[in-house]
Amino acid sequence: MTHAQYIFGFHAITSRLRQHPDSIREIYLDENRQDQRARDLIRLAETTSTRLILCHQDRLCRMTGTTHHQGVAAHVMKLQQYTALEDLLDGLTEPALLLVLDGVKDPHNLGACLRVADAFGVHAVVAPKDRAVGLSATVHKVASGAADTVPFFAVTNLARTLRELKEEGIWIVGTTADAPDALDLITLTGPIAWVLGAEGEGMRRLTRETCDQLVRIPMSGSIESLNVSVSAGICLFETHRQYSQRSEIS
Repeated sequence: MTHAQYIFGFHAITSRLRQHPDSIREIYLDENRQDQRARDLIRLAETTSTRLILCHQDRLCRMTGTTHHQGVAAHVMKLQQYTALEDLLDGLTEPALLLVLDGVKDPHNLGACLRVADAFGVHAVVAPKDRAVGLSATVHKVASGAADTVPFFAVTNLARTLRELKEEGIWIVGTTADAPDALDLITLTGPIAWVLGAEGEGMRRLTRETCDQLVRIPMSGSIESLNVSVSAGICLFETHRQYSQRSEIS
């Protein structure tokens, strides 16, 4: 574990307390919060012997850079469970399922994608280091603990990473509105990496060209595109459905 940072919000901090209490240096709680959520957090901090400091909400605002901290923040060490994506893949005992996000810049979207990834058993989320949001405090809050359960890898060259995944036998499936194949008509099997583009822009050209297959989400409404986390949820649900169906048959 390296590099200290702040996370905020009750869900994010409670999740970190339950899963990685040793990574928390101290918790800061609004001195005016005396509700049940605050009492539960204090009790959990006591059981894990985590230092808790009561403070004024102004300090929390300065610490987190936002007024939406819910009255609680934590000074934590950044978790790094794997030094490289290859290490994670080498340790898998089942077909890899990855979510690749090409240039997602909104922390709320990344946080929501992490929650979706956790819900459907994604082994890791991959994103480029540049022109994309990283694991900020807002991402941790929106992810509601999923930022601690789903490994996140920020890579220098996304297209090169995708090519390396292909060499490992992982099928790269990109989503785009003009794809010839519809999601509900394709067969999903084996190791898969879903690739979704940035909000409003979609995948970059090189990322798109690196995909093994392009698919579209069939829609019958008037809107042309979906939020990236919604699209991720639909694609991962369909993957999970097909995997489960084949498992039941076998």
